[in-house]
Amino acid sequence: MKSLKPLLLAITVFGASSLAMADDGTFAGLTYGQTSDKVKKSGLLSSNPDHATGNTNSIINKDGTWGVRLGQYNDQGRYYLTYDNVSNSHNGLKLRQENLLGSYDLFYPVGSSTKLFGGASAGITKLSQESSGYSRDTDVGYAVGLQAGVLQKVTDNTSVELGYRYLRTNAATELAEHGGDKLGTLRLSSSAQTYLSANYTF
Repeated sequence: MKSLKPLLLAITVFGASSLAMADDGTFAGLTYGQTSDKVKKSGLLSSNPDHATGNTNSIINKDGTWGVRLGQYNDQGRYYLTYDNVSNSHNGLKLRQENLLGSYDLFYPVGSSTKLFGGASAGITKLSQESSGYSRDTDVGYAVGLQAGVLQKVTDNTSVELGYRYLRTNAATELAEHGGDKLGTLRLSSSAQTYLSANYTF
């Protein structure tokens, strides 16, 4: 956790300075999407015949993800902070993923009310193991990635967008029975999300 303090500070400074730099307007939004994760099992967990966990990539696979965002924009692009949350269970294992990201997008107009966008994100991912019969465990790791999509203005103050985001991360959580020894580790290596967002500017 100590190693994450500089990253948390950088995200805070990035978010504050970014919002101050883009001064044409402020926006807030709600997002809903589908997330699929790549979750790797440690060798110890893979070799344990008494705790076969199956395909761990299926724990979170096209599952509903809710999020909120706040940022500022101008004609060239936008800066924003996003929090989102997704969870699901499969084969007796339950994982929850939470992302806190600072992002920047550049705009490319393709019409009077339509823009393409593309950019980068950096932040943290919290991975929680909440499986029944196992000790709860959480870990926080870095998250870095890219996003792209299309933004459509609906009214002077509202817009909708369709986007895709890909993240790399190193968050990992341990699997152990209540009061028992460690059985192995589940490591989140990457995350992909397709999402819709409704935005309001003020």
